[in-house]
Amino acid sequence: MSMDFMGSLGGYGSWLVGYVVPFLFVLTIVVFFHELGHFLVARWCGIKVVAFSIGFGPEILGFNDRYGTRWKIAAVPLGGYVKFFGDDNAASVPDLAAAASMSETEKRDSFVYKPVGSRAAVVAAGPIANFILAIVIFAGVFMIAGKQTTSARVDAVQPGSAAQAAGFKPGDLVLAINGQAIESFSDMQRIVSVSAGEPIEVKVERGGVPVTLKARPELKEIKDNFGNVHRLGVLGISRSMAPGDIKTEKVGPLRAIVMGAQETWFVVDRTMSYLGGVIAGREAADQLGGPIRIAQVSGQVATAGFTALIHLTAVLSVSIGLLNLFPIPLLDGGHLLFYLIEAVRGKPLSDRAQEVGFRIGLALVVMLMIFATFNDIKGIFFPGSS
Repeated sequence: MSMDFMGSLGGYGSWLVGYVVPFLFVLTIVVFFHELGHFLVARWCGIKVVAFSIGFGPEILGFNDRYGTRWKIAAVPLGGYVKFFGDDNAASVPDLAAAASMSETEKRDSFVYKPVGSRAAVVAAGPIANFILAIVIFAGVFMIAGKQTTSARVDAVQPGSAAQAAGFKPGDLVLAINGQAIESFSDMQRIVSVSAGEPIEVKVERGGVPVTLKARPELKEIKDNFGNVHRLGVLGISRSMAPGDIKTEKVGPLRAIVMGAQETWFVVDRTMSYLGGVIAGREAADQLGGPIRIAQVSGQVATAGFTALIHLTAVLSVSIGLLNLFPIPLLDGGHLLFYLIEAVRGKPLSDRAQEVGFRIGLALVVMLMIFATFNDIKGIFFPGSS
Protein backbone atom coordinates (compact mmCIF):
# COMPACT_ATOMS: atom_id res chain seq x y z
CA MET A 1 0.00 0.00 0.00
CA SER A 2 2.69 2.42 1.03
CA MET A 3 4.78 1.51 -2.02
CA ASP A 4 1.81 2.23 -4.29
CA PHE A 5 1.38 5.57 -2.59
CA MET A 6 5.06 6.41 -3.02
CA GLY A 7 4.85 5.34 -6.64
CA SER A 8 1.90 7.66 -7.17
CA LEU A 9 3.83 10.51 -5.60
CA GLY A 10 6.72 9.76 -7.92
CA GLY A 11 4.38 9.86 -10.92
CA TYR A 12 2.91 13.17 -9.85
CA GLY A 13 6.39 14.53 -9.19
CA SER A 14 7.52 13.55 -12.66
CA TRP A 15 4.42 15.19 -14.17
CA LEU A 16 5.04 18.33 -12.10
CA VAL A 17 8.68 18.67 -13.12
CA GLY A 18 8.12 17.55 -16.70
CA TYR A 19 5.12 19.70 -17.61
CA VAL A 20 4.03 22.20 -14.96
CA VAL A 21 7.44 23.70 -14.25
CA PRO A 22 8.35 24.34 -17.93
CA PHE A 23 4.83 25.68 -18.54
CA LEU A 24 5.05 28.13 -15.63
CA PHE A 25 8.57 29.15 -16.68
CA VAL A 26 7.45 30.00 -20.22
CA LEU A 27 4.15 31.63 -19.31
CA THR A 28 5.54 33.69 -16.41
CA ILE A 29 8.26 35.24 -18.59
CA VAL A 30 5.79 36.10 -21.35
CA VAL A 31 3.16 37.52 -18.99
CA PHE A 32 5.71 39.47 -16.92
CA PHE A 33 7.13 41.32 -19.93
CA HIS A 34 3.67 41.97 -21.36
CA GLU A 35 2.53 43.60 -18.14
CA LEU A 36 5.89 45.34 -17.73
CA GLY A 37 5.25 47.11 -21.03
CA HIS A 38 1.95 48.47 -19.70
CA PHE A 39 3.58 49.37 -16.38
CA LEU A 40 6.60 51.28 -17.73
CA VAL A 41 4.63 53.40 -20.21
CA ALA A 42 1.97 54.13 -17.57
CA ARG A 43 4.65 55.38 -15.18
CA TRP A 44 6.15 57.43 -18.01
CA CYS A 45 2.72 58.99 -18.66
CA GLY A 46 2.27 59.87 -14.97
CA ILE A 47 -0.40 57.25 -14.24
CA LYS A 48 -0.51 55.73 -10.78
CA VAL A 49 -0.23 51.94 -10.88
CA VAL A 50 -2.17 50.30 -8.05
CA ALA A 51 -1.13 46.67 -8.64
CA PHE A 52 1.19 44.56 -10.78
CA SER A 53 0.10 40.94 -10.56
CA ILE A 54 1.42 37.71 -12.04
CA GLY A 55 -1.60 35.42 -11.89
CA PHE A 56 -5.19 35.94 -10.77
CA GLY A 57 -7.10 35.24 -7.59
CA PRO A 58 -5.85 35.33 -3.98
CA GLU A 59 -2.40 36.78 -3.39
CA ILE A 60 0.32 34.31 -2.41
CA LEU A 61 3.06 36.84 -1.75
CA GLY A 62 3.82 40.45 -2.57
CA PHE A 63 5.26 43.79 -1.53
CA ASN A 64 4.65 47.53 -2.00
CA ASP A 65 7.23 49.67 -3.76
CA ARG A 66 7.97 53.28 -2.86
CA TYR A 67 5.37 54.53 -5.36
CA GLY A 68 2.59 52.55 -3.68
CA THR A 69 2.31 49.82 -6.32
CA ARG A 70 1.51 46.37 -4.98
CA TRP A 71 3.71 43.76 -6.72
CA LYS A 72 2.28 40.29 -6.20
CA ILE A 73 2.09 36.67 -7.28
CA ALA A 74 -1.45 35.28 -7.24
CA ALA A 75 -2.79 31.74 -6.88
CA VAL A 76 -3.91 31.11 -10.48
CA PRO A 77 -0.83 31.52 -12.73
CA LEU A 78 -2.70 31.74 -16.04
CA GLY A 79 -2.00 35.36 -16.92
CA GLY A 80 -1.54 38.63 -15.10
CA TYR A 81 -2.59 42.25 -15.02
CA VAL A 82 -1.64 45.82 -14.19
CA LYS A 83 -4.35 47.77 -12.38
CA PHE A 84 -4.29 51.55 -12.70
CA PHE A 85 -5.72 54.16 -10.41
CA GLY A 86 -9.36 54.60 -11.42
CA ASP A 87 -9.80 51.06 -12.78
CA ASP A 88 -12.77 49.04 -11.62
CA ASN A 89 -11.13 45.66 -12.25
CA ALA A 90 -8.09 43.87 -13.64
CA ALA A 91 -9.33 44.29 -17.23
CA SER A 92 -8.86 48.10 -16.99
CA VAL A 93 -12.59 48.75 -17.13
CA PRO A 94 -12.94 52.25 -15.60
CA ASP A 95 -14.76 52.77 -12.32
CA LEU A 96 -17.02 55.52 -13.61
CA ALA A 97 -18.67 56.22 -10.26
CA ALA A 98 -15.30 56.70 -8.55
CA ALA A 99 -13.97 58.73 -11.48
CA ALA A 100 -16.86 61.20 -11.23
CA SER A 101 -15.99 62.03 -7.63
CA MET A 102 -12.21 62.36 -8.07
CA SER A 103 -10.38 65.50 -7.03
CA GLU A 104 -8.18 67.34 -9.52
CA THR A 105 -5.07 65.77 -7.97
CA GLU A 106 -6.55 62.30 -8.27
CA LYS A 107 -7.56 62.94 -11.88
CA ARG A 108 -3.92 63.69 -12.74
CA ASP A 109 -2.92 60.26 -11.42
CA SER A 110 -5.79 58.30 -12.97
CA PHE A 111 -5.77 56.35 -16.21
CA VAL A 112 -9.29 57.31 -17.25
CA TYR A 113 -8.58 61.07 -17.31
CA LYS A 114 -5.39 60.87 -19.38
CA PRO A 115 -5.51 62.00 -23.04
CA VAL A 116 -6.58 59.32 -25.47
CA GLY A 117 -3.06 59.18 -26.96
CA SER A 118 -1.52 58.38 -23.57
CA ARG A 119 -4.10 55.70 -22.85
CA ALA A 120 -3.53 54.13 -26.27
CA ALA A 121 0.25 54.15 -25.72
CA VAL A 122 -0.12 52.38 -22.37
CA VAL A 123 -2.40 49.71 -23.83
CA ALA A 124 -0.28 49.14 -26.96
CA ALA A 125 2.89 48.84 -24.86
CA GLY A 126 1.94 45.34 -23.66
CA PRO A 127 1.84 43.61 -27.07
CA ILE A 128 4.82 45.68 -28.24
CA ALA A 129 6.80 44.43 -25.23
CA ASN A 130 5.95 40.86 -26.28
CA PHE A 131 7.33 41.46 -29.78
CA ILE A 132 10.47 43.09 -28.39
CA LEU A 133 10.99 40.17 -25.99
CA ALA A 134 10.69 37.71 -28.89
CA ILE A 135 13.19 39.65 -31.01
CA VAL A 136 15.67 39.78 -28.10
CA ILE A 137 15.31 36.04 -27.39
CA PHE A 138 15.67 35.04 -31.03
CA ALA A 139 18.66 37.37 -31.42
CA GLY A 140 20.27 35.95 -28.28
CA VAL A 141 19.85 32.39 -29.53
CA PHE A 142 21.41 33.31 -32.88
CA MET A 143 24.35 35.06 -31.17
CA ILE A 144 25.02 32.20 -28.73
CA ALA A 145 24.26 29.15 -30.85
CA GLY A 146 24.95 30.65 -34.28
CA LYS A 147 22.96 29.92 -37.41
CA GLN A 148 23.01 26.34 -38.58
CA THR A 149 22.53 25.92 -42.31
CA THR A 150 22.27 23.02 -44.73
CA SER A 151 22.28 23.70 -48.45
CA ALA A 152 18.92 23.31 -50.21
CA ARG A 153 20.08 20.36 -52.28
CA VAL A 154 17.63 17.72 -53.47
CA ASP A 155 19.00 14.25 -52.74
CA ALA A 156 15.84 12.22 -53.33
CA VAL A 157 12.43 12.73 -54.95
CA GLN A 158 9.51 10.64 -53.67
CA PRO A 159 7.59 8.76 -56.37
CA GLY A 160 4.13 10.20 -57.03
CA SER A 161 4.93 13.39 -55.11
CA ALA A 162 4.33 17.02 -56.03
CA ALA A 163 8.08 17.35 -56.60
CA GLN A 164 8.13 14.51 -59.14
CA ALA A 165 5.15 16.05 -60.96
CA ALA A 166 6.97 19.39 -61.05
CA GLY A 167 10.11 17.83 -62.54
CA PHE A 168 12.54 17.95 -59.61
CA LYS A 169 15.60 15.72 -59.96
CA PRO A 170 18.20 14.51 -57.45
CA GLY A 171 21.12 16.91 -57.39
CA ASP A 172 18.99 20.03 -57.97
CA LEU A 173 20.03 22.98 -55.81
CA VAL A 174 17.09 25.24 -54.90
CA LEU A 175 18.06 28.90 -55.36
CA ALA A 176 14.75 30.76 -54.94
CA ILE A 177 11.02 30.26 -54.41
CA ASN A 178 8.60 32.89 -55.75
CA GLY A 179 11.55 35.24 -56.15
CA GLN A 180 12.68 34.84 -52.53
CA ALA A 181 16.30 33.69 -52.19
CA ILE A 182 16.80 30.33 -50.48
CA GLU A 183 19.94 30.00 -48.37
CA SER A 184 19.23 26.68 -46.67
CA PHE A 185 17.03 23.60 -46.76
CA SER A 186 15.10 24.93 -43.75
CA ASP A 187 14.36 28.17 -45.65
CA MET A 188 12.77 26.08 -48.38
CA GLN A 189 10.80 23.97 -45.87
CA ARG A 190 9.35 27.08 -44.24
CA ILE A 191 7.97 28.47 -47.48
CA VAL A 192 6.69 25.13 -48.72
CA SER A 193 5.04 24.25 -45.38
CA VAL A 194 2.72 27.28 -45.58
CA SER A 195 1.99 26.96 -49.32
CA ALA A 196 -0.13 23.81 -49.44
CA GLY A 197 -2.34 23.81 -52.51
CA GLU A 198 -0.83 27.03 -53.83
CA PRO A 199 1.29 27.25 -57.02
CA ILE A 200 4.92 28.18 -56.38
CA GLU A 201 7.73 28.98 -58.79
CA VAL A 202 11.00 27.31 -57.86
CA LYS A 203 14.32 28.28 -59.40
CA VAL A 204 16.93 25.51 -59.20
CA GLU A 205 20.46 25.00 -60.42
CA ARG A 206 20.86 21.76 -62.37
CA GLY A 207 24.34 20.90 -63.62
CA GLY A 208 25.34 24.55 -63.44
CA VAL A 209 22.31 25.67 -65.47
CA PRO A 210 19.36 27.58 -63.92
CA VAL A 211 15.99 25.85 -64.36
CA THR A 212 12.56 27.15 -63.35
CA LEU A 213 9.96 24.68 -62.10
CA LYS A 214 6.26 25.09 -61.27
CA ALA A 215 5.05 23.13 -58.24
CA ARG A 216 2.02 22.86 -55.99
CA PRO A 217 2.84 21.50 -52.48
CA GLU A 218 0.45 18.86 -51.13
CA LEU A 219 -1.18 19.09 -47.71
CA LYS A 220 0.10 16.22 -45.57
CA GLU A 221 -0.17 15.22 -41.93
CA ILE A 222 3.31 15.11 -40.42
CA LYS A 223 4.20 13.80 -36.97
CA ASP A 224 6.96 15.54 -35.06
CA ASN A 225 9.42 13.84 -32.70
CA PHE A 226 6.87 14.05 -29.86
CA GLY A 227 4.02 12.45 -31.82
CA ASN A 228 2.13 15.72 -32.39
CA VAL A 229 0.36 15.88 -35.77
CA HIS A 230 0.80 18.95 -37.98
CA ARG A 231 -0.79 19.59 -41.37
CA LEU A 232 1.84 21.12 -43.63
CA GLY A 233 2.61 21.71 -47.26
CA VAL A 234 5.02 19.09 -48.62
CA LEU A 235 6.81 18.75 -51.97
CA GLY A 236 8.16 15.24 -51.45
CA ILE A 237 11.90 15.86 -51.58
CA SER A 238 14.50 14.92 -49.00
CA ARG A 239 18.04 15.84 -48.05
CA SER A 240 20.54 13.31 -46.74
CA MET A 241 22.92 14.47 -44.04
CA ALA A 242 26.58 13.66 -44.58
CA PRO A 243 29.44 14.73 -42.29
CA GLY A 244 30.20 18.40 -42.89
CA ASP A 245 26.83 19.16 -44.50
CA ILE A 246 25.63 21.17 -41.51
CA LYS A 247 27.49 24.44 -41.15
CA THR A 248 27.28 26.77 -38.15
CA GLU A 249 27.72 30.44 -38.94
CA LYS A 250 28.61 32.96 -36.25
CA VAL A 251 26.19 35.88 -36.01
CA GLY A 252 27.07 39.38 -34.74
CA PRO A 253 24.76 41.53 -32.59
CA LEU A 254 23.31 43.74 -35.33
CA ARG A 255 22.65 40.89 -37.72
CA ALA A 256 21.21 38.83 -34.86
CA ILE A 257 18.67 41.58 -34.13
CA VAL A 258 17.67 41.71 -37.80
CA MET A 259 17.33 37.93 -37.88
CA GLY A 260 15.37 38.05 -34.62
CA ALA A 261 12.96 40.55 -36.17
CA GLN A 262 12.63 38.35 -39.27
CA GLU A 263 11.92 35.31 -37.09
CA THR A 264 9.29 37.28 -35.17
CA TRP A 265 7.64 38.38 -38.39
CA PHE A 266 7.62 34.79 -39.64
CA VAL A 267 5.64 33.71 -36.56
CA VAL A 268 3.21 36.61 -37.05
CA ASP A 269 2.80 35.87 -40.75
CA ARG A 270 2.33 32.12 -40.18
CA THR A 271 -0.22 32.74 -37.42
CA MET A 272 -2.25 35.20 -39.46
CA SER A 273 -2.09 32.91 -42.50
CA TYR A 274 -3.41 30.01 -40.43
CA LEU A 275 -6.22 32.06 -38.86
CA GLY A 276 -7.16 33.38 -42.29
CA GLY A 277 -7.26 29.79 -43.52
CA VAL A 278 -9.54 28.80 -40.64
CA ILE A 279 -11.94 31.65 -41.44
CA ALA A 280 -11.90 30.79 -45.15
CA GLY A 281 -12.38 27.08 -44.44
CA ARG A 282 -8.97 26.04 -45.84
CA GLU A 283 -7.55 25.08 -42.42
CA ALA A 284 -8.97 23.01 -39.57
CA ALA A 285 -9.48 24.86 -36.29
CA ASP A 286 -8.20 21.94 -34.21
CA GLN A 287 -4.72 23.48 -34.12
CA LEU A 288 -5.99 26.21 -31.80
CA GLY A 289 -4.85 25.31 -28.29
CA GLY A 290 -5.09 26.65 -24.77
CA PRO A 291 -3.18 26.32 -21.49
CA ILE A 292 -3.24 22.51 -21.51
CA ARG A 293 -1.59 22.31 -24.91
CA ILE A 294 0.93 25.00 -23.96
CA ALA A 295 1.83 22.94 -20.88
CA GLN A 296 2.10 19.79 -22.97
CA VAL A 297 4.30 21.42 -25.61
CA SER A 298 6.42 23.15 -22.94
CA GLY A 299 7.11 19.80 -21.29
CA GLN A 300 7.96 18.16 -24.60
CA VAL A 301 10.24 20.98 -25.71
CA ALA A 302 11.98 21.08 -22.32
CA THR A 303 13.29 17.57 -22.99
CA ALA A 304 15.19 19.01 -25.98
CA GLY A 305 17.10 21.44 -23.75
CA PHE A 306 16.99 24.99 -22.45
CA THR A 307 17.64 26.58 -25.86
CA ALA A 308 14.54 24.89 -27.30
CA LEU A 309 12.45 25.98 -24.30
CA ILE A 310 13.57 29.60 -24.53
CA HIS A 311 12.84 29.50 -28.27
CA LEU A 312 9.30 28.35 -27.44
CA THR A 313 9.06 31.28 -25.02
CA ALA A 314 9.77 33.66 -27.90
CA VAL A 315 7.16 32.00 -30.13
CA LEU A 316 4.55 32.14 -27.36
CA SER A 317 5.43 35.79 -26.68
CA VAL A 318 4.67 36.66 -30.31
CA SER A 319 1.41 34.72 -30.14
CA ILE A 320 0.30 36.44 -26.93
CA GLY A 321 1.19 39.86 -28.30
CA LEU A 322 -0.68 39.18 -31.53
CA LEU A 323 -3.72 37.75 -29.75
CA ASN A 324 -3.97 40.81 -27.53
CA LEU A 325 -4.07 43.09 -30.58
CA PHE A 326 -7.26 41.50 -31.89
CA PRO A 327 -10.05 44.14 -31.76
CA ILE A 328 -12.08 42.29 -29.13
CA PRO A 329 -13.30 44.34 -26.16
CA LEU A 330 -11.57 43.13 -22.99
CA LEU A 331 -8.31 42.55 -24.90
CA ASP A 332 -5.77 45.29 -25.59
CA GLY A 333 -6.94 45.49 -29.19
CA GLY A 334 -10.50 46.13 -28.04
CA HIS A 335 -9.37 49.03 -25.88
CA LEU A 336 -7.37 50.42 -28.81
CA LEU A 337 -10.48 50.16 -31.00
CA PHE A 338 -12.47 52.18 -28.47
CA TYR A 339 -9.69 54.79 -28.29
CA LEU A 340 -9.58 55.05 -32.09
CA ILE A 341 -13.34 55.67 -32.15
CA GLU A 342 -12.91 58.25 -29.39
CA ALA A 343 -10.14 60.01 -31.32
CA VAL A 344 -12.27 60.14 -34.50
CA ARG A 345 -15.49 61.24 -32.73
CA GLY A 346 -13.76 63.64 -30.37
CA LYS A 347 -15.47 61.96 -27.41
CA PRO A 348 -15.62 58.43 -26.00
CA LEU A 349 -18.40 55.97 -26.63
CA SER A 350 -21.27 56.09 -24.19
CA ASP A 351 -20.94 54.16 -20.93
CA ARG A 352 -23.70 51.83 -22.10
CA ALA A 353 -21.97 51.10 -25.42
CA GLN A 354 -18.68 50.34 -23.66
CA GLU A 355 -20.41 48.08 -21.15
CA VAL A 356 -22.12 46.12 -23.93
CA GLY A 357 -18.82 45.90 -25.78
CA PHE A 358 -16.98 44.50 -22.76
CA ARG A 359 -19.74 41.93 -22.17
CA ILE A 360 -19.53 40.79 -25.79
CA GLY A 361 -15.75 40.65 -25.49
CA LEU A 362 -15.97 38.58 -22.33
CA ALA A 363 -18.35 36.15 -24.02
CA LEU A 364 -16.04 35.81 -27.03
CA VAL A 365 -12.97 35.23 -24.85
CA VAL A 366 -14.78 32.63 -22.74
CA MET A 367 -16.03 30.81 -25.85
CA LEU A 368 -12.52 30.85 -27.33
CA MET A 369 -11.07 29.42 -24.11
CA ILE A 370 -13.72 26.68 -24.00
CA PHE A 371 -13.06 25.78 -27.64
CA ALA A 372 -9.27 25.78 -27.13
CA THR A 373 -9.58 23.63 -24.00
CA PHE A 374 -11.85 21.22 -25.91
CA ASN A 375 -9.16 20.93 -28.59
CA ASP A 376 -6.52 20.34 -25.89
CA ILE A 377 -8.50 17.54 -24.27
CA LYS A 378 -9.39 15.98 -27.63
CA GLY A 379 -5.72 16.09 -28.61
CA ILE A 380 -4.75 14.19 -25.45
CA PHE A 381 -7.36 11.45 -25.64
CA PHE A 382 -7.81 11.29 -29.42
CA PRO A 383 -4.46 12.33 -30.93
CA GLY A 384 -4.47 12.77 -34.67
CA SER A 385 -8.26 13.03 -34.95
CA SER A 386 -9.79 15.93 -36.91
